[in-house]
Amino acid sequence: MFRGIDEVDWASLRHAYGSAEDVPGLLRGLASADPAERQTALDGMYGAVHHEGGVYDSTLACVPFLLALAGREEVRDRAEVVELLVSIGDIDGAPEGPAANARDALRARAEVFVRLAGDAEPGVRRAAAGALVRFLGRPARVLGVLRERIAVERDDRVLLALAESLGLFARRYRPTDAAHTAEAVSLLAELSGPLHGPGLRLAALGQLAGCAEDRLPADLVPTVVRLLRDRSEQRGRAGHPYDGSGPDTLAGRLRRLRPSDEEGSRLLRTLHSALGSRVPDRVALLCGQLTSPDPLDRCNGVWMSAGLIREWRTGHAEPVVLIGSQLGAAEAWLHDAAVAVLVELLALAAPAADSLHALVTYRPELRIRHGERGAPTLGGPLRALAGAGDARAVPVLAEVLAGPVVPSDLGLVTPHLGGAALPLAPALRRRLARVPLDASDVRERAVPLLSALAALGDVESIPAVLRLLRGMPDGVRQRDAVTAAAARALGVLGGAAREAIPELRGLLGTDNAVAAADALWSVTGDADAVLPVLLRELWDTRSGHRRHAAAVLGRLGAAARPALPALREMAASGDAWARATAACAVWRAAGEPERYLPALRSAWVEHPRTRTTIAECVSALGPAGAPLHDVLRAELAAPRRHRSDSGGHRIREDLALLRTCREALAGQGHP
Repeated sequence: MFRGIDEVDWASLRHAYGSAEDVPGLLRGLASADPAERQTALDGMYGAVHHEGGVYDSTLACVPFLLALAGREEVRDRAEVVELLVSIGDIDGAPEGPAANARDALRARAEVFVRLAGDAEPGVRRAAAGALVRFLGRPARVLGVLRERIAVERDDRVLLALAESLGLFARRYRPTDAAHTAEAVSLLAELSGPLHGPGLRLAALGQLAGCAEDRLPADLVPTVVRLLRDRSEQRGRAGHPYDGSGPDTLAGRLRRLRPSDEEGSRLLRTLHSALGSRVPDRVALLCGQLTSPDPLDRCNGVWMSAGLIREWRTGHAEPVVLIGSQLGAAEAWLHDAAVAVLVELLALAAPAADSLHALVTYRPELRIRHGERGAPTLGGPLRALAGAGDARAVPVLAEVLAGPVVPSDLGLVTPHLGGAALPLAPALRRRLARVPLDASDVRERAVPLLSALAALGDVESIPAVLRLLRGMPDGVRQRDAVTAAAARALGVLGGAAREAIPELRGLLGTDNAVAAADALWSVTGDADAVLPVLLRELWDTRSGHRRHAAAVLGRLGAAARPALPALREMAASGDAWARATAACAVWRAAGEPERYLPALRSAWVEHPRTRTTIAECVSALGPAGAPLHDVLRAELAAPRRHRSDSGGHRIREDLALLRTCREALAGQGHP
């Protein structure tokens, strides 16, 4: 297996963490009789040699040895080795370099995968199925092998992999080989028929949805729901793979959130992905999943509902109601999954508010969550109820505030409640006044409270805010973060915070200069006091506060005219977000919409993260922002959320953008 391994100059090769001199040990570890050693070696291969899908010169050097390992029946866990090879070679488009060379090396040895597709071990056959399409290269040969394997295969999981390979084949060869593509589609249509088991039929339907939508049955959703339930009944007779028990560790909690039937999850994810913009069909399918008698199907439905809502702006009300109905499930892991999704949905969780309110009312132990480390936090149900903007959360939060332990994130949910949260202001204010100024966790304690009081516009909190600014020792960890939050809170309070002027002026020479200038302008309207600070930050290309400074200058309006040269220069260079911010500031300070409108329209389309900045500018301009009103109206009419790269913040950021667009247009008499 390892003939020639010592002749490779591994020390001269590289992987993600430097020299590849440790790679021979990893390769030998894959052949170990010790399961722990094999797992450690596999982790090392993915962690360094194939780190995050990367292919290095050392990765290429491993290919012959991995192929040799995959072909030796005495080697344990060969399926994982084949999966690693498929992952290494599954890179299209790169014309040269280690990735292209690795792909070419696997194509040159593709007959190995034909043999492995008939291996005695089902896991190896399953892993090899995907390699056939990726590396064998000759459509007729690939299709012949797949057809042959489907005819003789008896393992259900291998059959699913073969169906996936047929779908991959059809998508890959559709542009260049219509005849073989049609044959693959016909095979998939046959596999989706009543002669086969529900799992295989689901797999075939998912692949057809991605490569031949016209071959799907007219009653697709009812068919899929029926097959899903048939499959669940079969699995139920065999016993669930995981019952939700286990240690209360991070890994254990993550496992409970996805207790899974990963195979069923993958089948349905494939179908949802293929259906794409067919949102009504996907919603109907989710409702079928969420009303399944099987709790694992419902759990998968909860997570897939979150995926749909992160991407699309419509069709979420009915699934959200059904997610709320999972809060009373006997299975703790299903309850936890539903709570986790509802927390993320914020205002969109409103259809589930009755279920959330019942939970926080009748199960008070869920109001606060005590973690393994750090300060306690709000329990998920209460956080979701408040995030939904439901006023019924306010008296419950008041009870929490009156208790001996106050969650560190309580202040973060208060802004979602708007004016309904005003009764909480006295308690929040008292808590802020009692934060120890020299505490190591002063940031965690103070910043959420400052955010909440600022959102409530609580003028009476000014003495407590000033106490922070005046009394925090210089050496306190995260002092700057607290100072910036305090300055922002004072800025929101505007002229009512005039007694804070000396403290704000004193911050103009610190790292919080821009935040202090922003607040000082709000409190005093004195442009002469803040312009020098903002110009200093703007001209300093190494400053991390340039975009914030440009945004503050935009708020100054005509008073920011002395900064126009610097703003124009910034609007012509730098990253898209900074350019858009500077262009908006010029528009607000000097007009000139015709000069920057093309750039702002382009930024809106090409760089979605700039949209909230631009929409805020249009809103602040009032009637003068009319040249971009059409862009805002188009955004409000768009069915898809504006960002796909904002992770778990996607919904929050999109809701904020839509709110800003509506406010801007409502102010001008638009619907």
